[in-house]
Amino acid sequence: MSGATTDRADCFPRLLRRNARAHGAEVALREKDLGIWRAFTWGEYEARTRAIALGLDGLGIGAADVVALIGDNRPDWVMGEIAAHALGARSLGLYRDGLEEEVAYLLRFAGATVAIAEDEEQVDKLLNVADEVPTLRHVVYSDPRGMRKYSDPRLLPMAELVARGEAAHAADPAAWDRLVDAVDADRVAVLCTTSGTTARPKLAMLSGRALVRHAETYLSADPKGPADEYVSVLPLPWIMEQMYVFGFGLVARMRVSFVEEPETMMADFREIGPSFVLFAPRVWETLAADVRARVMDASPLKRRAYDLGMRLGLAAQAKGRRSKLADFLLFRALRDRMGFTRLTSAATGGAALGPDTFRFFQAMGVPLRQLYGQTESLGAYTIHRPGEVDFDTVGTAFDGVDLRVHEPDANGVGEILTRHANMFQGYHGVEGIPDMRDGWLHTGDAGYFDKAGHLVVIDRIKDIATTSQGDRFSPQFIENKLKFSPYVAEAVVLGDGRPHLAALLCIRFPIVSKWAERNRISFTTYTDLSARPPVLELLRAEVEKVNATLPPAQRIRDFVLLYKELDADDDELTRTRKVRRGVINQKYGTIIDAIYAGERSIPVDTTITFQDGTKQRIRTTLAVASSERAREPA
Repeated sequence: MSGATTDRADCFPRLLRRNARAHGAEVALREKDLGIWRAFTWGEYEARTRAIALGLDGLGIGAADVVALIGDNRPDWVMGEIAAHALGARSLGLYRDGLEEEVAYLLRFAGATVAIAEDEEQVDKLLNVADEVPTLRHVVYSDPRGMRKYSDPRLLPMAELVARGEAAHAADPAAWDRLVDAVDADRVAVLCTTSGTTARPKLAMLSGRALVRHAETYLSADPKGPADEYVSVLPLPWIMEQMYVFGFGLVARMRVSFVEEPETMMADFREIGPSFVLFAPRVWETLAADVRARVMDASPLKRRAYDLGMRLGLAAQAKGRRSKLADFLLFRALRDRMGFTRLTSAATGGAALGPDTFRFFQAMGVPLRQLYGQTESLGAYTIHRPGEVDFDTVGTAFDGVDLRVHEPDANGVGEILTRHANMFQGYHGVEGIPDMRDGWLHTGDAGYFDKAGHLVVIDRIKDIATTSQGDRFSPQFIENKLKFSPYVAEAVVLGDGRPHLAALLCIRFPIVSKWAERNRISFTTYTDLSARPPVLELLRAEVEKVNATLPPAQRIRDFVLLYKELDADDDELTRTRKVRRGVINQKYGTIIDAIYAGERSIPVDTTITFQDGTKQRIRTTLAVASSERAREPA
């Protein structure tokens, strides 16, 4: 071992080794498998990572290579990524639900040499595109179930890779330390996909040292330690999950747990009872909608208790207090049912969260705070400080982070610019950094500072719209209000260059179907249910509620219920569930034009393609509904 370098903690492999040597018997990770939680100590964490690294080393993987990882969040993903960094290779996380075309593009563009896959589903995907990726030499898989039928020479079970690595360690016990000591923390360690709202995602290049230092900066604003529990449920390719699972996990030794399946997420979450949670806005919106959906099925007494508890809780929350009666009647049981009893910190990020959803969880006693950042800035760099939560802002900057508003207008609104010491090193395969000018990252977001110095993010600059009457509005702000409804899964607000606002809405099928069954409304499919007149009236009432909170010029006058859900597989959403407005405007252009032409019904004859490649023809008629409140004079 090279003693002179042992204590450096400037990259993930060296942090893992330090934690294993100093805290080897403490639990670092947990994974639920077949209904049983399995714990990994720091010592076991390092030993398996070491075996994977030495196994990959034996395959010839080194500093010039890219190691791709795909599947659910699992310890093998985490260990595989750190193992790649120990070899000087770059890791590339791929979203588990990525289509073959997306996966092939990213593997080919990055020049991936080896892919670590979770199971047969992901192996199938990789083998189907392998011929399009000439650099891909090896596919390592963790779960052997269903793999006997394959004979591709590129395939290698993780168990065999680990066995090779353990044999290499037995033959040369110092090999791991030599690798870890030789890691250049300033080299690119992670290729992290950007959100890709307008085009194919870019690959931001992040160094090991920058990741560690930014985690330390973040922890100074939101401290965590070995007693904290975190359940990893958001996709590991996303920069924020990288920051929590690797940054917080390795720097602060926060314990990280992985759920068994996406379907068991909340049950597994409750069993752990984490002290910290990060969910994307879409998850918070779904949780709030599910609570209100359960209330629909409750007894009259429980519904009255819920209504009273919410009124008391929201009234107290508006005054900066908590209602003990509301906590007794409602919130204590809700927090327990959702696994939030032990929460000391909760965050939302990746997109704006509607203020109504924010108030809902704050009133419940969830210590929810908003954060803001970009992949290029290694995730978040602002957050609400304790006691300074403001639904309309994203808080203040971390120490050492510079923020300013570029070329503000008369109202102080301009483009948000940022810089700090731990930024990305550019985009893989792209000359220069177009978004960096004079050391400042131009985020493309519009915002301003309020009187308290908090940053207010309005929307993407390109998405801020103006009607033909000259009224400016933020589609995202109105969409978030609509999605607070338990019946609205997705919303796209229209109106740029048009005489008034309109919207495309997607029903939240599980909840609307339950409502329909209770009201004895027959239906067969999503398309059939969304076309039912009572459902249209149900959603009209929800639009009216939102319009009542908006100034007249920003009210939605007309809307339709789409015949299908918006889907990332159809390029309508990014993998982080952000709306691709350009795709929506093009794909549904005929429907949008018909709405503004004053049509009251729009015939649709189209074909949709499912993830397995099967196709279905859809023939229906969309009814255009109107809001009476939107037509009221200002």
